[in-house]
Amino acid sequence: MAYVRRKSKIRAEVNLTPLIDVLTSLLAIFMITAPMLTTGIPLNLPKGDGRSLEGQEKILDIGVTDKGKIYVGAQEVAFRDLIRKVNAVVSENPKIQMVISGDRASSYGQVVEVMALLRAAGYTQVGLKTDARIMGHDAPSRKGK
Repeated sequence: MAYVRRKSKIRAEVNLTPLIDVLTSLLAIFMITAPMLTTGIPLNLPKGDGRSLEGQEKILDIGVTDKGKIYVGAQEVAFRDLIRKVNAVVSENPKIQMVISGDRASSYGQVVEVMALLRAAGYTQVGLKTDARIMGHDAPSRKGK
C-alpha cells in the first residue's frame, strides 16, 4: 500500500476575542477607579473671569478652607509649618508655580496672610485660583471705557 501524504494548510489567524475581553475588563476597571483617584480638598471657589493660566503644567495648590485649615496639595499643614512644606516641595521642583485656592466662605484675611507669608519667604509669583464661571451674569466690558 502506498502512503500518500496530504499537505495541511497552516492557518495564521489571531483570535481577537480574548484580547477584546481583556480590554473591555480594563476599560471598566479604569472607568470605576478614575473618579476615586482625584485628590484634593473640596473648595467652593470664588467666581472669576474664566481665563486660565497657560503653560502652567506644574502647579502647587495651596488651599484655604472655610474652616481656616491650610492644605498644600491634599495634605493639611499648620500655618507655622507652611513655609517649611513649600520649601521642601520647591527644592524638589524649582520651576513649580504656586496657586492659592481660597474657599468662597473662607476669611479674606486668612488668604491674604498665606499670600503675605509666601511673599515674605521670597515667593513673589503666587496666583489666586478662581472658578471659571461668572456668577450668572456677564463680566463688565472694558470696551466702553
